[in-house]
Amino acid sequence: MMRTRVLSIVLSLIFLASGSAKLAGLEFEIMAFERWGYPLWFMYLTGVLEVCGGIGLLIHRLSALAGGCLALLMIGAVATHVINAEWVMMVVASLILVLAAIRGWIGRDDIFALVRRRA
Repeated sequence: MMRTRVLSIVLSLIFLASGSAKLAGLEFEIMAFERWGYPLWFMYLTGVLEVCGGIGLLIHRLSALAGGCLALLMIGAVATHVINAEWVMMVVASLILVLAAIRGWIGRDDIFALVRRRA
């Protein structure tokens, strides 16, 4: 339980920092999205999703779902880095993807309980 909480907090800090940088329109983020050929609105959308996911990771009931959703989001990040031959960033994004997927997997029963409650 404690390890899961630590994982959630670490991932939350990563996604809150990354998403905030995008929402603030920091120059390095703008340059990256332009280099990749993505429109700026996509940078802001990604920032919103990362910040919301980062907050979700801190809410016990939503933490596993947030982790799973962020893992899916990171598939796009990994693909972007592969397409652009950014190998170091691809490794970093892959590690974050795996950690987010682990968080989702650990809490899969919580995700199923959320879905059943809504059905």
